[in-house]
Amino acid sequence: MILKPVSTTLTCFVLFVCAYLIPVNAANFPYRSNVLWVTTPNHDNWLYEVGEKASISVSVFEFGILQKDVTVYYSIGPELMPADTEGEIILKKGKAIIPVGTMNSPGFRDCKLRIELNGKVYKHHIKLGFSPDKLEPYTQLPKDFTAFWTEAKKTAEACPVWVSKVPAPEFTTDKVDCYLVKLQVVEKNQFVYGYLTIPKREGKFPVVFSPPGAGIKPMDPLKHLFYAEQGFIRFDMEIHGIRPNLDAETYKEISRAFGKDDNSYLVNGLDNRDTYYMKKVYLACVRAIDYLTTLPQWDGKNIIAQGGSQGGALALITTALDERVTLCAANHPALSDMAGYKAGRAGGYPHLFTRFSGVDTPEKLNTLQYYDVVNFAKQIKVPVFMTWGYNDDTCPPTTSYTVYNVLDCPKEKMVTPVNEHWVSTDMRHTILEWIKTNVQ
Repeated sequence: MILKPVSTTLTCFVLFVCAYLIPVNAANFPYRSNVLWVTTPNHDNWLYEVGEKASISVSVFEFGILQKDVTVYYSIGPELMPADTEGEIILKKGKAIIPVGTMNSPGFRDCKLRIELNGKVYKHHIKLGFSPDKLEPYTQLPKDFTAFWTEAKKTAEACPVWVSKVPAPEFTTDKVDCYLVKLQVVEKNQFVYGYLTIPKREGKFPVVFSPPGAGIKPMDPLKHLFYAEQGFIRFDMEIHGIRPNLDAETYKEISRAFGKDDNSYLVNGLDNRDTYYMKKVYLACVRAIDYLTTLPQWDGKNIIAQGGSQGGALALITTALDERVTLCAANHPALSDMAGYKAGRAGGYPHLFTRFSGVDTPEKLNTLQYYDVVNFAKQIKVPVFMTWGYNDDTCPPTTSYTVYNVLDCPKEKMVTPVNEHWVSTDMRHTILEWIKTNVQ
């Protein structure tokens, strides 16, 4: 299956126009909301050249009824940056045109909208891109980047891979066997967990390694059982060494302890590239590949790294670190051009320069260069599939484009402009179809 940008754009536009006709269960169209926003750019692919002026038409429906003579308040500015334009406009006959302006350098502008109906405030936003295919990373590649990670992997390899694998009957079906796996990684008595799902039939199968999104939370492999049902071994891994089947309240307590704000694991040890928390995480991903390649059901050829958000970042990183990985599929990767804020534009999740204190130091900036996805992406030589949306404020399109632009390998993308920080069930299956097409 070949995914062509023109077809993708057309599909996204058709889906967006359908918002005129039916409610959409998406972040931009809140579930069971009384109000539906319809915002249509004057370019149907939401893209413009640098220096080209953009505009959007705006309509608002309440209970499916077009709202007339309502005042829309708007603020417009570069993505995740302070607004440079503010104003208000009346929806004469139910429609208004808002000029979004332009940009002098590649990036995205975000138009934020607000109305009041019956004493309640409703909000919406839409981002438009300006020559995003020309975005380049702010983050620089250290000269000893490869040497640093080569040495780190050698050190981790000295730790024996100890494995505990027990059945997980709560996730086992008539087509899939599921196991809870505990792996020793990097150092003695340092562990990660994961759910391993295997087709319940004879044969040899490709392996899909799937690291997790950000946070400290329970795991549920059910939404990805269709991989094993369709002939793939899949390993959904957690990264903190916390058993993934604890109750949700326990996870909340753990998260409050070291998962939030300045206590977050994402800034733990950031002053030094050797003590940063994520070093163990990156190396644990490679050690997971060590384990997965010993499975007797593995086909001996195909190792696919796949994930979204933080998981998308770790999928790309693992692909760069481990030459055994043959394919990578990543949606809206986090940890990408994280220092991009210093270039006066949106940086990648976890938004270290806006959500945390004391990050902008020479020591921390130096560490980030060794852990940023853009520098790993430059190392990848195997096929990569990426997907992302424009309205994503968690992993902004600026950083997804930046990663995609530096990839020097066979690559395909499917851009879904209306999406915020989510992918549809259909997209999850599209990713698997791409994997099926590209396995050896």
